[in-house]
Amino acid sequence: MLRSAGEASRRLVGVDVARCVALLGMVAVHVLPRLGDDGGQTLVRTVTSGRSAALFAVLAGVGLALSAGRWRWRGRLALVLRAVGIGAVGLALGTLDSGVAVILAYYAALFALVQPFLGLGRRTLLALAAVWALVLPLVSFAVRDSLPERDVDNPELDRLSEPGSLLAELTLTGYYPALPWLAYLLLGLGVGRLALRSTAVAAAVAAAGAGLALLAHGASSLLLGPLGGAREIGATFGLDPGPELDTVLSQSQFGNVPTDTAWWLAVDAPHTTTPLDLLATMGTALLVLGVALLVAPRLGRLLAPLAAAGSMPLTLYTAHVALLGWTDTEDPTRYYLVQVAAALVFATLWRRWVGRGPLESVLALATRPVAGRGRT
Repeated sequence: MLRSAGEASRRLVGVDVARCVALLGMVAVHVLPRLGDDGGQTLVRTVTSGRSAALFAVLAGVGLALSAGRWRWRGRLALVLRAVGIGAVGLALGTLDSGVAVILAYYAALFALVQPFLGLGRRTLLALAAVWALVLPLVSFAVRDSLPERDVDNPELDRLSEPGSLLAELTLTGYYPALPWLAYLLLGLGVGRLALRSTAVAAAVAAAGAGLALLAHGASSLLLGPLGGAREIGATFGLDPGPELDTVLSQSQFGNVPTDTAWWLAVDAPHTTTPLDLLATMGTALLVLGVALLVAPRLGRLLAPLAAAGSMPLTLYTAHVALLGWTDTEDPTRYYLVQVAAALVFATLWRRWVGRGPLESVLALATRPVAGRGRT
């Protein structure tokens, strides 16, 4: 969500379209019902929960890769200042009663953490992303019990008076823990340095993503089923294998799994930040990106509203969270469709007649004195 509208000649419409897909998915998670009439989780919730936020994070890395070839000190400082701006917006949104786990403060932490890796090559980044996804959840699992207990509310401005607790939440204990989530940005950085305008490369990205997602889901099923992981987790709840335990294992854990048994690391449910959750959502992010890159050049103007919305995600996400904090509805489907339509119309008109999104413009203006030509 960091990258603002760049030069038209350098934009990849498919990346903007994929970013819009992530935005629409997150809005769906926030607005549409979680459970259907039969008491089970809705298909929309199953498809979007966890995957939309992960797609945003991967695309943030892609955006960083596309925005610069070499990162000099001015570009790095501009990135830090942008992160501070995004973090401030996130902490301000955290004060609203929106019912949303606001992601922006965590994104700010991600952009600070990614600094040492900006100059690495694509092969190193892709390998590091895989290792990071496998190892950092284990580190988190080992150390979280010794960290300050997480606040159940969103990080907000008054938490700045408790820097240690806020730092622990943003990096390890919170809803979108930035240290393990850095795997997403590393993946995006590596993928963003591929020849993404190539049809063959886009197809390979989509295929690799599908394969990775299937492999991660299969590994989770094997560990939880035949290898006995579900039974061991169920024992901590006093539950035998069955529908009730299946529900426990498939539901969101709000950022991190419990630490009462290491078998929790075998689940791949949304927002569990286990190795298999990270790998599976990295895979679905690559799949969406690859498909978007394939279809965008062929559908052109039909996807223009999506691309416009995807070029200003910070503006639209902020407006969405603010709207949820100030309004309510008894018709979630209509509420969702109205928000989506308004976002697409606004973005299309703004992009055509003004250009860069409003909040994206503010960030660009704030960093212009230091950015110079540092990112070249």
